[in-house]
Amino acid sequence: MFTIWLREHATTLTTLDPDAPLDDLEPLRELIGDARVVGIGENSHFIHEFALVRRRLLRFLVERCGFTVLAFEYGFSEAFALDTWLHGTGPDDDLERISAAALPMGIQEPLRSLRLHNRTAARPVRFGGVDIPAAGGSLLPALHPVADHLREADPGALPQAETAIRIAERFAGGSAAAAAPAWSRLDATEQDALTAALARLLIRFRATEPLQVARTGRYAYEVALRRLEAACHADHTLRAMAALFAGTGLTIDTSAREVYMAGSVLWHLEHAEPGARVVLMAHNAHLQKEPVTLDGHEATLPMGHYLHRALGDDYFALGVSSAGGRTAEMRLEESARFGFVVDDTPLGAPERGSIEGAFADALPAGVTGLAGLRSAPRGDGSPDRTRLQSAYLHTPIADAFDGMLCVPSSRVADGIDI
Repeated sequence: MFTIWLREHATTLTTLDPDAPLDDLEPLRELIGDARVVGIGENSHFIHEFALVRRRLLRFLVERCGFTVLAFEYGFSEAFALDTWLHGTGPDDDLERISAAALPMGIQEPLRSLRLHNRTAARPVRFGGVDIPAAGGSLLPALHPVADHLREADPGALPQAETAIRIAERFAGGSAAAAAPAWSRLDATEQDALTAALARLLIRFRATEPLQVARTGRYAYEVALRRLEAACHADHTLRAMAALFAGTGLTIDTSAREVYMAGSVLWHLEHAEPGARVVLMAHNAHLQKEPVTLDGHEATLPMGHYLHRALGDDYFALGVSSAGGRTAEMRLEESARFGFVVDDTPLGAPERGSIEGAFADALPAGVTGLAGLRSAPRGDGSPDRTRLQSAYLHTPIADAFDGMLCVPSSRVADGIDI
């Protein structure tokens, strides 16, 4: 039985304290092997214990395993300012200003720790965003820098960027949950004009690559191109979200965001120093390798699916979940700052067949368990679901994740500004 296997193979952590000694995490070194990208998940945003776990795992991977890039479920375009801050630019308290517009998903504390680490590190850690701008809420964080680039690189293309910006200003919000309803109220001619402007601009961008590189340099061109691609994927994602809210969409269309995030991870690998290894922090549903299914049908191809196809065993997906406690449900509320409000929701006992239930049955009560799953038994008794906020995501867990960490109880973090 899977529970017996888990009891024999899982290890337990002594603490969640990010500043505590790290020796209890040494089994993780063997689990990840030589993986170049290690994803650290969470089954819900805004959870106190998950934030502690991630900070502690990040510290272990940086200090003991030589990881030098932190990639985060954060806008690719917006992250450059945070990377500059991480390397010592500006005062320590400037972080709040730089990240004020973003969803409060626990980025500040890891960055504060890394800024302190970088002051004396032989190999400083870099920060990179992987997501479309504002979690799909606005094209502007990507398009404004693109326009700035074009003023030097290709002024003739600037009108197309300015057209896209004018339309994008009409629906900009803090996340796709806020922006999709506003986008849906645009006239269809404006919606199509935005998509057409972005498509024409992207084609011209690629066609004029030699001219742009000669004027601004290779790196500046590649950053601007990636930002423009972010805007295009965000536009597609808004169409998909608006259609889903209206009950007419196809969930598979939301894969546009996922493939962009996977491409961003690979972009950061390509542009990092030789031998770099990446810690990737995102929701479990983004990290998993298996497609997200609804009623037996593939609904979304997650970032982890694309990364596994590209990297094989060089990608290691570690899911993070909880056996009980409370979680943060995100209820749509268009008038809220980010288009949703957080409901502090109690969790029931783990369902039979869940990975959380397996940990609860296999390990002593009140401990945090960690297990690799690549060698786990498949078939009858193997977990086929994991928590997704207060619900369950049904997937063959040992195929979807390479490892799982389960805390005994969770709670919503204090001071969530939504």
